[in-house]
Parts: sequence; structure tokens; C-alpha cells
Amino acid sequence: MPVRATFSAACLLCAAAPLAIATGTEPTITVIGTRDVAITSPGSGQVVDREQLDRSRVFTINEALRQIPGVYPRDEEGMGLRPNIGIRGLNPTRSGKVLLLEDGLPLAYGPYGENTSYYHPPVDRFARIEVLKGSGQIEFGPQTIAGVINYVTPSPPAELASELTVSGGNRGYREVHLESGNTFDDTGVLVNLTRKDSDGSRDNMHFEVSDANLKLVQRLSDRQRLSFKTSYYREDSRVPYSGLTLAEYEADPRANVFTNDRFNLYRWSAVLTHELQLNARAQLTTSAYYSYFNRNWWRQSSNSNQRPNDASDPDCGSLANLQSTCGNEGRLRQYGTGGVEPRLRVASNWFGSSQQTDLGLRWHREQHYRVQVNGDLPTAREPGTGPNAGVRENSERKVEARAAFWQTRFEFGRVSLTPGVRLESVDYSRRELATGRRGDSSLTQWIPGLGATFEPVDGTVFFVGAHRGFAPPGVADVVTAAGGSVELDAELSWNYEFGVRSRLRPGVNVEATLFRLNFENQIIPASVAAGSGATLTSAGESLHAGAELLLRLSSRGLFGSADDYYLRASYTRLEDAQFREERFSSIAPAARVTGNRLPYAPEDLLSLSLGAELRNGVGLQLELIHNGSMFTDDLNTVAITANGQRGQIPGHTIWNLTAQYELAPRGLTLFATAKNLTDRLYIADLSRGLIPGSPRLLQAGFELRF
Repeated sequence: MPVRATFSAACLLCAAAPLAIATGTEPTITVIGTRDVAITSPGSGQVVDREQLDRSRVFTINEALRQIPGVYPRDEEGMGLRPNIGIRGLNPTRSGKVLLLEDGLPLAYGPYGENTSYYHPPVDRFARIEVLKGSGQIEFGPQTIAGVINYVTPSPPAELASELTVSGGNRGYREVHLESGNTFDDTGVLVNLTRKDSDGSRDNMHFEVSDANLKLVQRLSDRQRLSFKTSYYREDSRVPYSGLTLAEYEADPRANVFTNDRFNLYRWSAVLTHELQLNARAQLTTSAYYSYFNRNWWRQSSNSNQRPNDASDPDCGSLANLQSTCGNEGRLRQYGTGGVEPRLRVASNWFGSSQQTDLGLRWHREQHYRVQVNGDLPTAREPGTGPNAGVRENSERKVEARAAFWQTRFEFGRVSLTPGVRLESVDYSRRELATGRRGDSSLTQWIPGLGATFEPVDGTVFFVGAHRGFAPPGVADVVTAAGGSVELDAELSWNYEFGVRSRLRPGVNVEATLFRLNFENQIIPASVAAGSGATLTSAGESLHAGAELLLRLSSRGLFGSADDYYLRASYTRLEDAQFREERFSSIAPAARVTGNRLPYAPEDLLSLSLGAELRNGVGLQLELIHNGSMFTDDLNTVAITANGQRGQIPGHTIWNLTAQYELAPRGLTLFATAKNLTDRLYIADLSRGLIPGSPRLLQAGFELRF
């Protein structure tokens, strides 16, 4: 297919360059169109492009993100549908500490009021993935602590082009993906369709996912362009929320007795973007966005302490009654999220230096409806009449946020300086619809940042940066059901990094970064485990410090060979992730946790790929993935507890193998993959009980371009 590009607003790591609106539908704004990070970026950042995704034949977003240093994506159900993404040692649960964007705009359904993710679009529809971890992330917000992940969708091709991918495998895996687009005079059209089925990583599970996207790009004049993007996503799954107790895991690590649990989700979104070239040096990009998210999760257990929960369900005396008299809980959620975001980019030359200034505003609004309904039977989908059945929660939560940012890059020959500042102002409200009780709260925060680069020789850049880390609390964290306010401050930190990136020779790319996150106030539960009784608390001062390394070698780039033998290595060493302030555990109030390691912060992460892409169309890649051991509570408990919710998760290593054969004249590629080649059994998570990682997955299919 033709080379894909994106609009300037969608690029996190754009090089400074003059701006121009293309005469066709493909933008000519300088962006990162390959996996190489722009050499002028003032902080650490990496890109996984389409070529890298195809070489690995990734089937989940987790497989793609593991290729980026500093990023820890944790498995849950085996399909990457519920992302748990952590960066630089921050807790990955529900990706609550990471800013997720699509084409530069918020992807999460509640980025201000409830930044947790129960939804993730298929990786198939992205042209590339950008991760920015330096001071430049203050341009986006509201989360500015760990990093920004931006998923970039392709633009319509200049001429008719289509791509059909069909694959299948064990554990009921089936997938069909179609991408087709064309440009008619001044109008570009792109359609992207995906359908996936799988039985997941445990017994008695099944997923059905459908994703549809439409992008239209209309050139209005030589200086204006209008684009419209809309998407619809649906998931119908048989999936539990709970993990296993230790006894259950030892008896059968892939067991799932909650066969009547159901998860139903749909999401609709629309984005309208207008680009206006004001003059040769200034461009205004204005986006309006909206998404509607609806999720119903009917389940009999919220964590491994409920086997079943007799206290809340007297008719359920044991697991023997699980399929008959045991009731369930319906966690029903609706979110409406929208906003308007204008951005202005101006290039200038003053006092012997060139500058690129980015200015932006945001008005953002969220409306959440949260309902809990308890049913009498395992198949119930309505409120029951039992003593603990009926409607248990019915609340409306609203968030209104206003933000502004300024960032300017000053270039003085081989030296650059990039100062910037962001302002976030957030208003919260919560109303209990059953009682009429209402509470309100608000916060305002300035977020400064400063980055600098030095390029001693062409192709090698040293960078250093510092910025304020900020993560706003959610609505439920600061406004109680009774209408009162909780004195829970926003998470605040000072983040520093120093590094070097080099591409002195073709075929050799390296980036090495030292980072340090000093938290003044980190919000963290004593144990991540649901149902443990722990609530969010201000853990005070904490420290994350370590190093990241990314290395890419290519024989084709080095020697100009027709065959390409390549190596890619991504390594993270999290030397420190510890409580620093004098603190005691809320699990055991007499136990001092100062100096203990923070939960879910593995010391080592490694992704290593060796591959060959031969002139005869054959491609092979062997990939090693290693996750180091980690604690799951503030006490640093080693032995896994009986309920499977606390203890040390051992480190593990898995191997992936990919083979493909391209029949170039026919536009056909055949491929086969083996993920977790040796079928290694490992523990992925203890948040709600023991959850195993994905078993060996064997898949094969074809890709046809026409």
C-alpha cells in the first residue's frame, strides 16, 4: 500500500519544519513516518512502525508495546482487550497512570474523571505507535507522569489500495481484517474493518470483537483541509473478572468456574478536524471529538475472596450451587466524553535562532453513569428481590476540564532549548440518584517542563529534560457517595531524564536513557488486590529510577545487502521503585514499609528479536520476552497468599517465532506464528486472584494486497 502519513496534531515526536497543506489528501507536514525517532526530539521517545508490527505479526497491543523500553504491558485475558500498561515502574492496573491517545486526541473514556481502560481498539488498524516519555509530554495531558502512547491511524492512500488479512489458530482464534481506501479528486476515503474471535487464556471463556472505522479527508482549498473520522467497536464476551485462589491455581491454572459471566461493550466515537494554513509559517488545527462508551459486566465474583460470597448472597451456600441459586452482580457503566482542542504551530526566526512554537487550548467534558444491580440467579440481567439484591449503586458523575499549553523550541546551531508550561483546571461533581446527595470539588495545577539537546556530530544527539509530573484524581477519589470531599491530592512528581540517541551509520540505531521520577505524593493502594479492604491513600514520597536501552541493527542498512539480517533489543532496568517517606502499611498498620519496593514494578524487562528478511520473500523472526520478578503489595510479601491476591510474582521468559513468505508479484504473504513457543506456564497478575499468562498460541494466515 502507499506510504501512510498523518496530520501534525497526531504526531508526538515531530521535527521542527516549515508547514504546508498538501494539494492532495496526503499531508506534507514533516512527521515520523518510520520507526526512527526525530533526531531533534528533546526527550526519550520511540516508534513501532508498520514494518516492525508485520515482521512480528503481533496479534495484541501488548505484543507491540513490549518492543518499547520502559513499557510494561501486563496480560489479563489473553487478547489484549483490557490493557494494563505501566511505564517506568508505575502500576499497570487498567492503564490508569498512562495517557492513551489516538491521532493525538484522548482515547480513554474518562481521562480526567476515571482514567481506567476496559477497552482497547485492535492493533490491526494502526499505522504506527508512538511513545513519548520526556518533557515534551506536557503538551498533551492531563497525565504527564510516566508517558504518552499515541496510536496513529493511516490516512487514505493516493490511489485505490486494499489489504485483506485472514488468520486462525488454536483456542478458537479467528480473525478477518480489511483495509481499503482511495482518493477521488480532493476527497480521500479509508475504511478499516476487523472481526476477531478467541477462547482466551483460560477455560470457559470466549471473545467476539468487531471494529469498524471510516476516515474522510476533504481538501477545501490550497490552505484548508477537513477530515472526519468515526468508529464503532463492539465486544461480546464470556469472561470472568476474578482470578483464582492458590488452591484453585494449583489444581488447574486455567480453570474458570464462572461460566455465566458476561461482558458486553460498545463504543462509538467521532472526530472532526479542520486544518488551516494561515501563512507560510503558521498553521491552526482545530479538533472536536466525542465518544460514547457503554459497558455491562455481569459477574458472580469480583475477586478470589468470593467463592461464593455467602454474606451477600444467602441462597448461595457453596460452589455446588453456583449454576442454580447463586446470584450475580451487574456492573453497568455509561460514559459520554467530548471536547474541543485548537492547536497553533508557528515557525519564526529571532535573535540568531530559529523557533517553533506550539500553543493549544482544550475544553473537555465527561458524564459518567455508574449502576450496580444484584440479580438473584447466575443468568440474571435485571435487579433481583433477595435480601441483598436490587440496585446497590446509582450515581452520576461529571467532570469539566480546561487546559492550555505553550511550548517553544529554540535552535542555536547544534544546541536546542525547549521550555513549556501546561495549565490544567478540573471541576468534579457527583450525585447519588437514589438519595439526591451531591458533592463537588475542583483543582488547578501548573505543569512546567524544560528540555535541551546537543548534537556534537551529525546523527548523534544528547538530550536532557525535566518536567512536572501530574495525574488528577478520579471523581470517586475526591467526592464521596455521601456528598463530602476527600482530602486526596493529585499525584505530583518531578521527572528527570538524560540520554543519547545515535544513528551515525545507516543500519545502526541506539538510544540510551537514564530516568528518575521523584514523587512528592504518589497515590497507591497498599495492595492492588480488589476486595482487600485497601483504599487509595497518599503514599507520600516515592522514587522510580533506572535506565532504558534500545538497539537496532540491520545488515541491509550497514552493508546494502539484498538480504536483511536484523537485531532489535529493548531493555529496561528499574533500579529503584521504593517508598521513601516514613510510612506504615494499611494491611498491617504496625509494619513499616519505608524502603520497600512498590507493587508491580519489575526490576528487569527485556525484548530481543533476531530475524532475517530474504530476497526470495522468506521472513523469519525469533523473539525473546523476559519479565523480572515483582512484589504485589507494600509489605513485599513473598509467599502467595491463600486467596491468590498477594505475594511475589516470579520472573519468566517466553519465546515467540514468526515465519512468513511473500509472493510479491501476486501481492500475497503467507505467515505462521507460535507465541509462547514452549508453552511456559507463568503468573501474569494477582490483582483479583491468580491469573495465568497466555498459553502457547499457534496461528497461521495470509495477507492479500490488491
